[in-house]
Amino acid sequence: MSHHLSGLGLHLLSMDARSHLTDLYAFQKPGDRNKTALIMNVNPLSPITEDAVDHQSVYEIRIDTNGDARAEIAFRVRFSPVANGAQTATVRWAMGADVSGDAHRGQIIVQDAPVSFGPSPQVTISGDYRFFAGMRSDPFFADAEGAKQGFKWTGRDTFIDKNVFGVVLEVPNRALGPNPQVGVWARVLVPHQGGLVQGDRLGRPAIDFAFNQNQEDKRTFNLMGPERDQDLFAEKFAHVLEHVGGYSNEQAMGIAGHLLPDILGYDYSSPDGYPNGRRLTDDVINMGLAVMTNGALLPDGLGPHADLIADFPYMGVPHKALAGAAVR
Repeated sequence: MSHHLSGLGLHLLSMDARSHLTDLYAFQKPGDRNKTALIMNVNPLSPITEDAVDHQSVYEIRIDTNGDARAEIAFRVRFSPVANGAQTATVRWAMGADVSGDAHRGQIIVQDAPVSFGPSPQVTISGDYRFFAGMRSDPFFADAEGAKQGFKWTGRDTFIDKNVFGVVLEVPNRALGPNPQVGVWARVLVPHQGGLVQGDRLGRPAIDFAFNQNQEDKRTFNLMGPERDQDLFAEKFAHVLEHVGGYSNEQAMGIAGHLLPDILGYDYSSPDGYPNGRRLTDDVINMGLAVMTNGALLPDGLGPHADLIADFPYMGVPHKALAGAAVR
């Protein structure tokens, strides 16, 4: 469900869960219309250990400011190796040529922020930015077991007791560009043959999981950028919509054209939720299934997790029961 496990292990670049994206969120900061919260969660079923994130990878949130499905701005997060039980993160803000160039480039906006291994979040304030990285309760809610059983809902939230490694960045809206209507997606660059290459990416919730029907399509989708999504995947997505939702080809192509490129649309001047960005409480799975099935499927009856907190970093305290339960 969502992107939790959809690309994990499909190719050599996605074998390590520490570099696997689960969910992406973007929403106006509650009570402050001039700031945005960006959340990139990684490592599904993450353990409470010091081995939850990869210090050799680069974790990026990318911003399309002009609707061309290419990034003009990127926030880049890199982690230090764990030393003496501690780890830090540094965040860079890249613009222009730096976005498509060396992944180590960009202005440092947060430097050597401590990573949280325990239940209390260590929050770093750097100018107009706030940053958190560490283990948190997974905010995603869905009946994954029911989905596996042909959408015969069990009434149980598969993720109610799961953890993720959360990367949370609060930014002033001006850092997203002058146009409030932007596109947001995340990607992870992983080490490969002496360099860094894209190993995973994520925009709208559940797109890869729901629409890519075979491993080859999933591999291709996750290794490329969104600028070619329409050309390579619109007809394939439309085929799924025709088969599952009973749409005509014209209707299906229209919906596929809306879903692709796989970029989360976000208007930072609006507090509204999905499909305007995505809040932690947005019921994206039932909304998505309603579109996919043309309204034929009843909702799973689940709601947001009760352990969410009102302020930064928004996600709840990690669950102790998963200590040591790494997915590799």
